[in-house]
Amino acid sequence: MAEASNELPGSKLLVLLRESRWLMLVALALYFTVALYGYNPADSAWSHSVASAQTANPTGILGAYVADLLFYLFGISAWWLVLFLVQQVWASYRALRADSIFNKRTLWVAVVGFVLMLLSSSALEAIRLHTLQVALPLTPGGMFGMLIGDALSQWLGFTGATLLLLALMATSFSVFSGLSWLRFVDWLGERIEVVYAWIKQYWQTRQDKRIGAQAMSVRSAVVEVEKKRVEEYLPIRIEMPVVEVVKSARASAEKQITLFDDMPDSSLPPLHLLDHATQQVEQVSAETLEFTSRLIERKLNDFGVVVKVVSAYPGPVITRYEIEPAVGVKGSQITNLVKDLARALSV
Repeated sequence: MAEASNELPGSKLLVLLRESRWLMLVALALYFTVALYGYNPADSAWSHSVASAQTANPTGILGAYVADLLFYLFGISAWWLVLFLVQQVWASYRALRADSIFNKRTLWVAVVGFVLMLLSSSALEAIRLHTLQVALPLTPGGMFGMLIGDALSQWLGFTGATLLLLALMATSFSVFSGLSWLRFVDWLGERIEVVYAWIKQYWQTRQDKRIGAQAMSVRSAVVEVEKKRVEEYLPIRIEMPVVEVVKSARASAEKQITLFDDMPDSSLPPLHLLDHATQQVEQVSAETLEFTSRLIERKLNDFGVVVKVVSAYPGPVITRYEIEPAVGVKGSQITNLVKDLARALSV
């Protein structure tokens, strides 16, 4: 029990120290970020001094000296120090969440990788961005960049030095951050495939919408033309046949009154005793004739022949329709489609 009571305050103290370390890293990262961002060449600093006692850097005289020194030694690559501090803040936060002891060996490996990345970045900046117009205490790349870049460019040339520095920078960044470039390439490839699939799907959707809109416009135009044709339809002329009943000579003779009629010795009764015969001819309605006329027009239009039925002549056996072809339609086109039209009308 005594040992457990002795270990409990120690573990609490260790947690408090780790949290304090994390807060100090956060404050240090923010301080360096503001100091580098607020760098002003007019401030009195490490590389030069001015007569003015005022300091424009938001972090004061110390921040002006720190920013001037970092830019003098490493150029714009000094901003990698902010990234290193941010990475340490994140690593410390993960250690707090996992409740595990921070690995000092990992820290030293990260520091070595960061130093190599900082030097290679400064040298690359010195040999490739030397014409960059930026307010710095020295040239881009700083003092270390000039020394390393000049030495490598003399021995390997600009192209060889650039390739070596890029490889060294990528390797040191992997050691510093723990990033696996193979996994990164796999992850990047998956994201590219997702983006490509999304763009392809979006493009196909737009194409489908565009084709659908074109088909809709064509269909709407056809419908408008068809509506106009329907509106312009004149009622067809229907001429019903006149059925003439032929009267027999005997019936006409029996209707005449004779004054002196000798009653013939005949057993046939007179015709006026018979009922008049009713007409058994089936009459076709006007609606049926109108429907058939429009059906003939539609069926011929399906075959590419535009016609208009102007009149219909129903008969006891055959109904005759008078067709007016459109401009450019030959009569042979209609006669060649007689069987097809009859088959279509019979369905």
